[in-house]
Amino acid sequence: MNREVRVRFAPSPTGALHIGGVRTALYNYLFAKKMGGKFLLRIEDTDQTRFVPGAEEYIKESLEWLGISPEESPWHPGDCGPYRQSERKPMYMQYALDLVEKGHAYYAFDTSEELEAMRERLTAARVVQPQYNSITRTQMKNSLTLSEDEVKTRLASGDPYVIRVKMPRKEEVRLNDMIRGWVMVHSSTLDDKVLMKSDGMPTYHLANIVDDHLMGITHVIRGEEWLPSAPLHVLLYRFFGWEDTMPQFAHLPLLLKPDGNGKLSKRDGDKLGFPVFPLNWTDPFSGEKSSGFREQGYLPDAFLNFLAFLGWNPGDEREIFSLEELAEAFSIDRIGKSGTKFDIAKAKWYNEQYLRLKTNPELMQYLIADAKADGVDIPIEKANAMISLLKERVTFPSDFWRDSKFIMAAPKEFDQEVASKKWNADAAKVLGAYATVLDGFDSPFDAVAAKALLESTAEAEGIKLGKVMQAVRLAVTGSGAGPDLMEVFAILGTAEVSKRIRFALNNLTVVA
Repeated sequence: MNREVRVRFAPSPTGALHIGGVRTALYNYLFAKKMGGKFLLRIEDTDQTRFVPGAEEYIKESLEWLGISPEESPWHPGDCGPYRQSERKPMYMQYALDLVEKGHAYYAFDTSEELEAMRERLTAARVVQPQYNSITRTQMKNSLTLSEDEVKTRLASGDPYVIRVKMPRKEEVRLNDMIRGWVMVHSSTLDDKVLMKSDGMPTYHLANIVDDHLMGITHVIRGEEWLPSAPLHVLLYRFFGWEDTMPQFAHLPLLLKPDGNGKLSKRDGDKLGFPVFPLNWTDPFSGEKSSGFREQGYLPDAFLNFLAFLGWNPGDEREIFSLEELAEAFSIDRIGKSGTKFDIAKAKWYNEQYLRLKTNPELMQYLIADAKADGVDIPIEKANAMISLLKERVTFPSDFWRDSKFIMAAPKEFDQEVASKKWNADAAKVLGAYATVLDGFDSPFDAVAAKALLESTAEAEGIKLGKVMQAVRLAVTGSGAGPDLMEVFAILGTAEVSKRIRFALNNLTVVA
């Protein structure tokens, strides 16, 4: 009988949610939707020393912004709660004790000084990776080396202890990863990981396995950094007797720096000037601020589309997908094994495509809101024309107002670099004549008419239009580059264009 597909995203509330974590959440969401299953979120806060206030709310807000909210979570509980590991604390010990009783785990009473001494001995003996393992545990203070009476006495007297897994000494652990195929690790290379800490809190390894089992998780889709832990997790499922319901594993490739040299980090974003977090984040302890994709003007659907392609491809040439289309096309076997370079230029390209897919009325909301914030009211008809003018040129919603302010306010200053090169007697001559023509023009004035008039004026003055075109733009907009100038003229109208030209003629010095 097939079980309902249930996947989970299990972040720790230790700060802002990195883009790699967002991608993990997205892939889990897409897989659940594709398979008609459920997407859960569990907060893994067993390490209370790393807890950061506000981090859980940040995770929630990030997923809501992206439209990939889970069906079950701490803020939307289902039947498998609680969904914070700290609230599940009382039950983990019984599972750890169950493993001790079955002979798959043991009490360890070693002090930090004794553990350090063990590491120093192994280092002196030139052991490359000093570990508490199937060999070294025979020389340490634990329930495998101490008498049963002494163990009972220590437990009764409240001596600090941890519970460690008893790793088999000579066994090959096999895992069939959905992305990487068969992964085989010899148990002699694995250490006896701590399952229960001395403070009574479980480690990730124990809590993760217990929670996934109790929550009915069928597929664990997580980052490549957890691959070294996977053999231990496979063994824990066996030790508990849960092999028949053990989830399938898929370990996602790393997100790499833009040059492909190492894992993408927050510092890379700071250094290269792009965000690595979905939303703005301010560290509550240091006050350090980090920028987010949302606040930089990325649309959530564009960001999701970009993110989906960081490690996955649909197997054809399509690049633009809605969230529903992504879910329909998604499959684990189309995820690559190797790391994926982070390409901010591609993220911007996606944003441009999604802006162009929006209707003018939708885009006008950005323009009108930004203009109002600057104390400027734009008539609807003019706003619509400004959107049409810039739609194919912008990357972010804020670009609409930034790049069209000159339409609502005539320039009082001019780009001096352009002026020094392009403002000359020929330009002044053509523009003076053009202003006069515009003053007497009473026919419908659109981009075609504006260009025809300018061309005929330049021709009448015996001057090639190409030689003065940048100066014409400078006079009307204040800069030497921008959107289609004749469309700008059409939006401004003859009176305004003429007025701006005369201001430029009176305020710019002609270069001989």
